[in-house]
Amino acid sequence: MHCSHLFVPLQAKKGTTIQQRLMKKLRNTLGTLAAIVVAFAVADIGGAAYLLGYSLNPDPERTDTAQHLRQLYDLYPEAKEWMDSLQRVGALRDTFVTAANGERQHAYYISNGSQRTAVVLHGWRDNALKFLYLARLYDRLLGYNVVMPELHAHGLSNGETIQMGWLDRKDVRHWMELFRTDTMVVHGVSMGAATAMMLSGDEPPAGISDLRIVEDCGYTSVDDEFRGELHNQFGLPPFPLLPTASLLCRLLNGWDFEEASALRQVEKSQLPMLFIHGDSDTFVPTEMVYRLYDAKPGKKELWVTRGSGHAQSYLDHREEYVRHVADFLNRSFQ
Repeated sequence: MHCSHLFVPLQAKKGTTIQQRLMKKLRNTLGTLAAIVVAFAVADIGGAAYLLGYSLNPDPERTDTAQHLRQLYDLYPEAKEWMDSLQRVGALRDTFVTAANGERQHAYYISNGSQRTAVVLHGWRDNALKFLYLARLYDRLLGYNVVMPELHAHGLSNGETIQMGWLDRKDVRHWMELFRTDTMVVHGVSMGAATAMMLSGDEPPAGISDLRIVEDCGYTSVDDEFRGELHNQFGLPPFPLLPTASLLCRLLNGWDFEEASALRQVEKSQLPMLFIHGDSDTFVPTEMVYRLYDAKPGKKELWVTRGSGHAQSYLDHREEYVRHVADFLNRSFQ
């Protein structure tokens, strides 16, 4: 009895020691796991913040109009004589409006007294001046008035964060209402094209009897575009950076990457639409235009240009470009 009495406490004491060792190892393991999770979360948020800044910070030289005009004339020297003729008669006007949030938005306006108006939309981290070659197309060759808004955080418009077209579509609608004519076309390139397509799925402004869209190399959605660039520029998979960056964008800017979808807007659009894309585009991959074209119901046309990279269809195929746009605008879709 005496030996049995001594044996039981020894086992209990030994068991307690094992439990303590196990608990100590468990605490150490949990502490290590917690540190790894915290480090991963910090790296993910930091990487997502970098991605957001890389994608949405505006061009620091966006107000350097002299530099932008030089870039325009280098590529399109024929625009110089046309610009000089506009300035001689005061036909090119700077226009500012104050948005509901107090920000000033800027546009260039060219009027020739027509009842037809083109709204020309520039690309990502660009400005309206670089796209005056399209304004010349509409004014000189097609006889349209031209409105060239500078989107939020571009050119002379206020704003600290690029909106990738999603919220910009509301600003463009306001410009259309201010310069409304019976016939209008919204013609965008790259991000401007995505903006035009995003606009096309909303209820159009009243008082326009003929409204058409020309989209040149626009992306299907911000999520798709950033997913591709994350791979092409950084060699990274979309998860986890892209969802985190999208969430940060929602918290900071009021919209997220998946919401900003030209594809879903095009699916709802009843407006006639001309799709243009270079077959050598890798920045906005050419496959996107086929998805957009297939999603668009009703009145539509597609022109894929031979050998052209991103936003180079006009540069490489000027006469064909003018002809395709003119034919599209003159075609009856009744």
